[in-house]
Amino acid sequence: MTDVKIKRALLSVSDKSGLVELGHALARRDVELVSTGGTAKALRDAGLKVKDISDLTGFPEMMDGRVKTLHPKVHGGLLAVRDNAEHVGAMKEHGIGAIDLVVVNLYPFAQTVAKGASRDEIIENIDIGGPSMVRSAAKNHAFVTIVTDPADYDELVAEMEESGGATSYDFRRKCAAKAYAATAAYDGMISQWFAFADQQQIFPDMLAVNGHRAEELRYGENPHQRAALYLPVGPHSSGIAQAEQVQGKELSYNNYNDADAALELVSEFRDGPPTVVIVKHANPCGVASGDTLIEAYRAALECDSVSAFGGIVAVNRPLDGATAEAITEIFTEVVAAPAADDAAKAVFAKKKNLRLLLTGDLPDPKRGGLTVKPITGGLLVQSRDNGHVPDGDFKVVTRRAPTAQELADCRFAWTVAKHVKSNAIVYAKDGATAGIGAGQMNRRDSARIAAIKAREAAETYGWANPRTVGSAVASDAFFPFADGLLAAVEAGATAVIQPGGSMRDEEVIAAADEAGLAMVFTGMRHFRH
Repeated sequence: MTDVKIKRALLSVSDKSGLVELGHALARRDVELVSTGGTAKALRDAGLKVKDISDLTGFPEMMDGRVKTLHPKVHGGLLAVRDNAEHVGAMKEHGIGAIDLVVVNLYPFAQTVAKGASRDEIIENIDIGGPSMVRSAAKNHAFVTIVTDPADYDELVAEMEESGGATSYDFRRKCAAKAYAATAAYDGMISQWFAFADQQQIFPDMLAVNGHRAEELRYGENPHQRAALYLPVGPHSSGIAQAEQVQGKELSYNNYNDADAALELVSEFRDGPPTVVIVKHANPCGVASGDTLIEAYRAALECDSVSAFGGIVAVNRPLDGATAEAITEIFTEVVAAPAADDAAKAVFAKKKNLRLLLTGDLPDPKRGGLTVKPITGGLLVQSRDNGHVPDGDFKVVTRRAPTAQELADCRFAWTVAKHVKSNAIVYAKDGATAGIGAGQMNRRDSARIAAIKAREAAETYGWANPRTVGSAVASDAFFPFADGLLAAVEAGATAVIQPGGSMRDEEVIAAADEAGLAMVFTGMRHFRH
């Protein structure tokens, strides 16, 4: 394939950034400019000579601009194969001129949805002619250059400068690929709006998953894997992917994954007291609330200071200097916070590899949405686990009801357990985790591992007893046997919160009564695999 000189360009853009500069660059190359509506006006206002699309087609724009470019003299000029004699003959017979460059970006559908526009306005911002021209030009990229992103204008101009007003086949091919991705994402947004917002569907027949690459990462979970971060196209909730990185080396795949786990958990406490979450390998190893962030951090660290080394810290309040000092006493990979004061930033600046992420706000833990997990040959899609059980809906199933403090610790442990890999056991006391057992093949072992960690913490800090003594224990799913509950009794727990629903519930309740425990059922489990 050879270079193709650009003699005629069709420009029709909603996003007019860089338009005038591009118009002047094309005009300097004696490129004939053809344009539509507001784009033509912007170019004329800049002193450029422009031919209206109606001059090309012989038809005026009509139906409020819905019909202007859907015409053989447009699409014939785009789709004609220039070295095909039959195509060239048809162009001559019907007076169709070749169009060598198309610069198009589409109606702002996503922005219209995001601003809460009416249904009629949203429908009017579904572009028809634009995607049609983009697809026609991209299909015929052997002869036509298609540019859909203002960020590519400079490269287009550079191509023309280097080639005497032409573009290379490699550039046209790259632009065509990007153009089809743009129209696919655009149609995907529209299909999602129709399915989820307009039709209130949960699982539409066809699911469009869109994203644009924000950055390539150093590697994936392991150095031999490649990885990249993609951001959603269209309206979406903000999260760790949108956080501002204030300092530190670039984030890895595992950093993003762990920081997301930390942010999701700390967001459960966004309306609560100052709270700190410490995460390692996507599991919390310490969570605590307190009167101040530094108090909460110290309590969270005491749960498992060994695992906290090289971990991720997330907080639900703006960071202050004292808390930052405490965090930097051990090696920490990432710190995520809604904000940080100057004193905190100055502390972290001394740790050049520590990444500080400022999220601005915390995501709503009760928000809806879907989660997607690839499996061999397909995708598993489910609604987010945004389940929440009010305290008043807890069902006391033992002879003894929990005290107010026990109930508060049950709630705290239950909230944390939702974010621990199953089988999950969480001990909590006085608004802090006392021990966490995650990801075991049976619940009894999780209970025992959490208790072992609590005993190690007691030895480390010189406490007379582990914090599991007098604690509440949460299980993410029901106890299938009494052995897991008895392990919690051995650790010193006095209250239990679990979903219930096992065929052996009566056996487990009887064991709790015999041990003098208070136990409540939530009726909702929180598996996390």
